[in-house]
Amino acid sequence: MKPRFLNSIRLSVVMVAVWLLLVGELSVAHALLAILLALLVPMFTDRLRERRGMPGKPMVMARLALVVLRDIVVSNIQVARLILGPQSRIRPGFVWIPLELGNTYGITALASIITMTPGTLSCDLTPDRRYLLVHCLNLEDAEGTVAQIKQSYERPLLEIFPT
Repeated sequence: MKPRFLNSIRLSVVMVAVWLLLVGELSVAHALLAILLALLVPMFTDRLRERRGMPGKPMVMARLALVVLRDIVVSNIQVARLILGPQSRIRPGFVWIPLELGNTYGITALASIITMTPGTLSCDLTPDRRYLLVHCLNLEDAEGTVAQIKQSYERPLLEIFPT
């Protein structure tokens, strides 16, 4: 069994590099401080990390990335039309998305995808992490919006981040 301060060697190496890049100079004092932080921080934050967070299925991730990219482009066009057109067409609203995702990283990815897509914004997550509140700039069909988010984003994320 390795010592607790070596639980995440990759994280420690990245922390040393980032620290030295942030301070902008390479000196013995900065290097020692970076190494000390890189050993201590993972030791104290180890309990905060989920072990089942590593994504899998690169092909599913690639397909999801293409879907998200397409949706961002299409949403930009739709939002531009709404903003430049008659204001009476805009019907903002909130919708609760029931989540099948249980993995923290999967939920975070879903909320990020929703927020990156113009016209939608992730607003809240219930304490039990079963529902995500989403604000839509133009909510015409709440059930359709829920179904679209679940099919386009949550389904692939369930494969990438199994619960």
